[in-house]
Order: sequence, then C-alpha cells, then structure tokens
Amino acid sequence: MPLQPRTLGAALREDLTLHSALCRREAGAFQKAIQSGDDVLVACTQEKRLFAELAQQTNGATSVIKFVNIREMGGWSKDAASASPKIAAMLAVALLPDAEPVPTVTFKSAGRLLIIGELDAAERAAALVSDVLEVTLFSLGAGRNGGSQERRYPVLAGQIQHLAGWLGAFELKYTSSNPIDLDLCTRCNACLSACPEGAIGFDYQIDGSLCKSHRDCVKVCGIAGAIDFSREAAALSEKFDLVLDLRFTPAFTQHALPQGYFLWDGKDSRVLLDVRSLIGEFEKPRFFSYKQKLCAHSRNQKIGCNACIDVCSASAISSESARQQIKVNPNLCVGCGACSTVCPTGAISFAYPRPAEQGNKIKTLLSTYARVGGKQAALLLHSQEAGTRLLGDLGRMARLDPATHGVPARVLPVSLWHTVSLGLELWLSAVAYGASQVWVLMTNEEAPQYREALREQMEVAQAILAGLGYQGEHFRILEAKDARDLTELDARLQAAPAQGVAQAASFAEQAEKRVTLELALDHLMAQSPVPAEVIPLPAIGSPIGGLAINKDTCTLCLSCVNACPASALQDNPERLQLKFIEKNCVQCGLCVKTCPENALSLVPRFNLMLQRKEAVVINEMQPYACIRCSKPFGTLRAIESMLGKLAGHAMFQGAAAERLKMCGDCRVIDIYSADNELNISDIR
Repeated sequence: MPLQPRTLGAALREDLTLHSALCRREAGAFQKAIQSGDDVLVACTQEKRLFAELAQQTNGATSVIKFVNIREMGGWSKDAASASPKIAAMLAVALLPDAEPVPTVTFKSAGRLLIIGELDAAERAAALVSDVLEVTLFSLGAGRNGGSQERRYPVLAGQIQHLAGWLGAFELKYTSSNPIDLDLCTRCNACLSACPEGAIGFDYQIDGSLCKSHRDCVKVCGIAGAIDFSREAAALSEKFDLVLDLRFTPAFTQHALPQGYFLWDGKDSRVLLDVRSLIGEFEKPRFFSYKQKLCAHSRNQKIGCNACIDVCSASAISSESARQQIKVNPNLCVGCGACSTVCPTGAISFAYPRPAEQGNKIKTLLSTYARVGGKQAALLLHSQEAGTRLLGDLGRMARLDPATHGVPARVLPVSLWHTVSLGLELWLSAVAYGASQVWVLMTNEEAPQYREALREQMEVAQAILAGLGYQGEHFRILEAKDARDLTELDARLQAAPAQGVAQAASFAEQAEKRVTLELALDHLMAQSPVPAEVIPLPAIGSPIGGLAINKDTCTLCLSCVNACPASALQDNPERLQLKFIEKNCVQCGLCVKTCPENALSLVPRFNLMLQRKEAVVINEMQPYACIRCSKPFGTLRAIESMLGKLAGHAMFQGAAAERLKMCGDCRVIDIYSADNELNISDIR
C-alpha cells in the first residue's frame, strides 16, 4: 500500500511521519508521542493490544490513544495506488472528538439465576455456574436421566404463565398444582416404588394422565408429608436477576432479547461465560431522547403514527393511551436507532451519538475526501462488529485472491453502532455533502423489520433524487451474511457511480430531524439538474407530503387543527379559514382519522413550489349569522348540515328548529321568553 505522507499531512493540516514498524523497532517514536499529552492516532488496529502494553510501560504517558484501520478498509484493494483521498478522510474522521456523554441506564444483578428446562439438563448447566451464581431450577420434566439424588438447588415446577423483565429485574409468574410439594420432598424415591402406574418420575412430580388415584404414594410419604392431592392450585411469582433458558422456543418473541436473558443449546460455552460475568452493577447509554410535544402517535384518542412501535425489535416501545403518547423502556432498549430512523417528526431521536455528531462525521469524511482529489464517493454504512469483520475479510482476500478486488478507493466505510440508526435525512444530507451513493451493509444480525424500514426509506429518498433529475441508483442495501457472500459483495462495491451535486453543501446537521431534512432538500433543489414542481412519493414511509380536502363535505369544524402535532394545519382567528403549511406535514394521518366528515386525505409528495413553506388557505366559508341578533356563531355549512340531519327529528320541529339557527345567548332568551312552552321553573 503506497502511502503518501505529504498528501495525507496536507489534508490533515499537520506534518506526518511514515512508520513501518511503530510497535516494534520504532516503538520509541510511539512512546515519545504519547508522552506529549496530545491525542495520538495510530493508523493500525492489528497490534492494539501491544500498543496498550507499551503505553502502560511508558512513564509520563498521558495522551489519549485512538486507532483506525486503513489497511483492510483502505489500502488492501486493487485500487491501493489511488486510495490516498480515502485514507485521508478516514484519518480525519478518526481525529474527531469522541461523542459527548449521555445519561446512563443502570442494571444491578446479585447473581440470582433461573434455569428453565428439563431437570437433568438444568442440573448440568447449574453445575457449571453455581460456584458464582445463586441458582434456581424450573423443571419441565425429568428429561432422559432425571434429577440427581442429591438436591443441590431449589426446584420450581408447574405451568409458566409469564416471564418478563431484564437484567436484575426478571419476574416469573407460574401456577403450581401438582400434589407433590418439591420443597418438602426429600427424594427418598419411596413414592416411585409405591406407585403402581409409574406416574411419578425422577422430576418428582405426578403425571395426572397416568395416576389412577390409588394414593399408595401418600401412605409411604407420611413422614415427609410432601404429597397432598387436596392441595389447591396456587398462582406464584419469583424474581431473578438472570435467566438461562434451555427450551427450543424462547420466552420472548422479539428479535432483540432482553439483557440478562440467554438461550443455551448445551454446546456454546460462550453463553455460560457471559452468564457467569453478570454479577454487580452495569451501565449502558440511554440511547434515545423523546420529545412528547413533537410526537404524532396519538391525539384526541385517535392513533396516528405507529412507526416506532412497529419497528422496535426489542419490544421496548409501547403506546401509553392514558397520556396519548408512546413509552420507551430504557432497560429494554438496545440502541439500534430504528425508532429514530422511521420517526417522521423527530420526536424520538438517537442520542448516542447525537444526530449532529453523526452528521459532522459524514461531512468531515466527504469534505476531506474531496479536498484530496477524491471523486464520486460512495458511503458504505456498516455495523461496528459484524460489518467491520466482513469488510476486514474482504480486504484480506484481496491480498490473496487475484479475482477479489477488495473495498474500492471510492467506497468510504462508516462504522455505526447499528446500521439502521441512520435514515432519510442523513442519507440525503450525505448526497448534498457530495456523496454519489449511500449503501447499507446488512448482515444476519438485523431484525427482519429493519430491512423493510430501510427499504421504504430508500424508496422515498430515491424518488426525491430521481424527481430532481439526479441520474442513477443512489441508495442500496447490500446483503452479506458470511465469507461466501464476499465475492458478490465485491462486485456490487464496484458498481457505477450515480450523479451527485455539482457543489457540496456547507450546512451542519441539526439536532432537529425535520430541520436537517429541509436543509438537505433545499440544497438538492438548488443543485437540481432538472426543474420540477411536484414529485410523487411512495405512499408508505414518506415523512413529507400534502393534504387533499373535499370542500363539499368539510364543515370547517377545525377539529383537524387541534389534532395536528406538527402545526401543519392552522386556523385564522380573524376569519373562518383553514390553512395548511405543507413543509410541516409529517403524513401521520391524525387529521384524516379525526375529521368527522371524512373530508381529508394524505397526498405523499415533494412539492418544490415556494408556497410549500407558506400557510396556504385550503378552505374558507362565510359565517352563519344568528337569526335573532345577527351575531356570527358558526359556519354556514355546519349549521346547514346540522339542520339537515335533524329535520326529521320530533324534538326539533317548529320553534325548536328555529332555535338551532340562534347563537347560544339568543337560544336561552328565546326559551325563557316563549309563552306557549313550559319551563322547568314552572314545575312545582
């Protein structure tokens, strides 16, 4: 890999010295650097452990050490000779400050472990962890060999009704109805010998389908008193810190299992190592932030947007109907960021790292790449574990296999905590910053709904760029599960670039999602190769669009204004008007579901006209004047609609029908001034 220190140094605005054996014979240069107190970036991840040891052995080493992989990700490809812009960009991003700290979520575990499974397998698992954990077994039968003669662990049995919780806070609810009380049973096996049907096994529970009510077992258990056929079924609950489940079907149906819950097939020892380590106090970032006032989930007992609830793979988000908002359980949240990606308003956002930090990373990467002469950059978003490993394998194969190209020089890898944590607004921002394409590398670790969510967002983003005249395919999901997929992945990475902007944008990513989206759209419109007015968008997944109104059925009741969470619909205090700001519309549908006349419908589109950002009157009416005092008190259509619906009602005939045409004050006056009607005050 031919590195160019002068070119890279110019891009980073500092003098660089090329080292070829920094962790070996040139280790002195590394030790001197880390004694300076300045941050030190090592462009090699191969010997991180050795560098850490050198740092520990160096007196006065106060520098913060960072690492970046420019070998497999950058230089090990057939494009190594032209990889300087890419390497400069990767170095520039590595030098950025770390993400600002965020509030944390704390888990406390005392090591109370519940093992669920057949008794023989559960006891074998318990023997491997009981030296450090307090084990309780939930027996699902004897298994092939049954329980051991010596009862080493507390055993529960019955029917599991519910298991919920997370590390340090699991709750098991079950019913116990078996005649044998396992707490009293001494495993003397007398009942097994006495039972003529063999209804009792080495799980020390009675099989009701085999028992013929001889009750010989009760007689031989007289001393211990563990068997009582008159015992009523009891609903019980227990609390645990950890759960090890040996069943084929897990207790939780979501893709991302709660922390502290483990499935074990009896083979992978890494699972037990993880279980053994979870004693004490643990912290993780609070990955999300939530602003209820922006949320489009619910208004006036109507449900609008359910995007975050539907996409969450950890079942951490639920609807809190009493408060008309969503509720996020931080203990269950795994920090994938999918909720923030699909949220149309930005009510829920990814907090670690923050959107502005992610945007600055992408902007720095692309601007540095372009400054050193790079062209037609393609961003490759990948996970920091499986994705990084896969790309490393691809780089290594390029060194050994002449048919493998490796990661091309124009493809800039971006490591993410999770690939679904970036969405529409940041993808479009990347194109505005100068990217030709944005690709997302998905492995076998993502939940199925993540692929669908990204696909929907990509269809919207692609429709916008195509409508603006940008040629080519700008967004793509790349699927690769293991090394067998690398050859196909390698071919796709060499795909032809798509058309980008002529001049890169300079705006900075904002904390508010909608603001960032508007900045990106404004720049893409300004650079658009083809003039356009309205771009139709896919009906599913679009966070922008218009609103159609049927003026013949709308009564201008303005219930939609109260329902709109984004202030896209507004009234006019001076006149009977309904106004609409298309830029603000998030296509949540709350106005459509709230309208009593079914007069509204969503129109997913991108309107490029200037009035998109203005309050446009979409309906107005003349007020209805009181027939008694002439004061306006409603809309003409609303009163006419009411009169039409009540025309045949017996209670609204004659004078009563006329009062419907009066304001509230005049209606009361007319009732009390009528001589031919009985008032409530006249009744004695």
